[in-house]
Amino acid sequence: MSKTITLKLDLYEYSQVEKTCKTAAEKLGIDKEKMEGDIQELMKLLEFHRDKQIHKNQIDKRIEVPTATVGKCIEFLKSKDLISQFNKLIGKAGIIGEENNRILLFVVASSYKMQDTLHALIQGSSGSGKTRLLKIICLLMPQEDVKKYTRVTDNSFYNQGEYFFVQKLLGLEDWDGLKEDAQLAIRELQSNEILISSTSIKDKNGSISGGERTVRGPIASLACTTRGEIYEDNISRCFLIAVDESREQTLRVIDYQDEESAGLISKQEQKKVREFVQNCMRLLKPYEVINPYAKKVKLPQSAHKIRRLNELYKCFIKQITLLNQYQRKQDKQGRLISEKEDLKVACEILFESIVLKVDELDGSLRQFFERLKKEVEPKGKDYQFNQREIRQKFNISKSQMQRYMYGLLSFGYIHQSGGHPNRGLKYKVDYWDNYAKLRADIKDNLMNQINDL
Repeated sequence: MSKTITLKLDLYEYSQVEKTCKTAAEKLGIDKEKMEGDIQELMKLLEFHRDKQIHKNQIDKRIEVPTATVGKCIEFLKSKDLISQFNKLIGKAGIIGEENNRILLFVVASSYKMQDTLHALIQGSSGSGKTRLLKIICLLMPQEDVKKYTRVTDNSFYNQGEYFFVQKLLGLEDWDGLKEDAQLAIRELQSNEILISSTSIKDKNGSISGGERTVRGPIASLACTTRGEIYEDNISRCFLIAVDESREQTLRVIDYQDEESAGLISKQEQKKVREFVQNCMRLLKPYEVINPYAKKVKLPQSAHKIRRLNELYKCFIKQITLLNQYQRKQDKQGRLISEKEDLKVACEILFESIVLKVDELDGSLRQFFERLKKEVEPKGKDYQFNQREIRQKFNISKSQMQRYMYGLLSFGYIHQSGGHPNRGLKYKVDYWDNYAKLRADIKDNLMNQINDL
């Protein structure tokens, strides 16, 4: 009768695995190295099974929409002008003004569990409210699907579980503070939806062998930056959104803050709105979408990185259709069919982002330059000014002013004369571009194409 040997084996303990393989190989008369290879393969399969179980448990833990709420949510999702209705709820949730930016961010965020996820980069100066925009939009999404970070270490994304980020919304409050390795990991998840890294594993004896780690997407993402113009690789992957830093918006924010301090704004009502929108999001399904008008509407050829922008634009239309899924028809294959109204709504929402892609100035710099022209033009197009004069007029910091002036100088929009910056350095607007006409031409072109469908 053959003898049965039972061993307790720790697959992560190399010396124990080696000793066990040696003993088993001698008893069974097989090659020791082949047995070690089989044990390593078994360990990989067990890790894969464990990660799948963790991912399955995460799915099983998804929050179910209360039965009493389902009917109200579906009734809302069947509303005429649904996107506009969502925009009103976002306002009630705590974002004052920023009507176009907030609905664009909402559409981007809502794509996290769809096939074609979207990404946005929120640009604005310090204290402009960009973090608040990100925070409230993230609060409107089901919290079990949101990963929001203030700081990310270099290799943390590579060390997460394989399915940790699958169909999640990623919120990054400070893109500027991320190291290059962290930025690269996020860009790869945005574009390729997977991270595969080769890593080294050292055993107790000091021997080093190669290993592999995989982290999967897809993800949707929102990130904040004060310097969007320097992130070329990110801007091409994302919709660039410039925070409204106008005086009118500032007055709206101050008025809202005063009402909040006076107790005129109900926190309980805001919480109810957030929970209602979250439940609406939970009821949306990741259908495949077809756009029968895809070949009939063309973006301006002057747009920056037109190939990627065109792909983003088409994905945005799909997401508008998906939000309207309770009132869109399906083809024989069960795919949702985009309607002309979806294209029109997408164009209205995306217009500012498309203009920013065409404009060589980033959003914050463009806003500053338009204010500068408006201030200088009544005094004559040859009027010369210094930094202090404009800085005090616009009430902006010295560092921000210097950044704006450097940007305009580098693009040739202003001319500099004089000596040292603190000894009478003067500036003059050199290029009086007609930004209003550029905007009107782009919008007319896109809307005419849609109206002719």
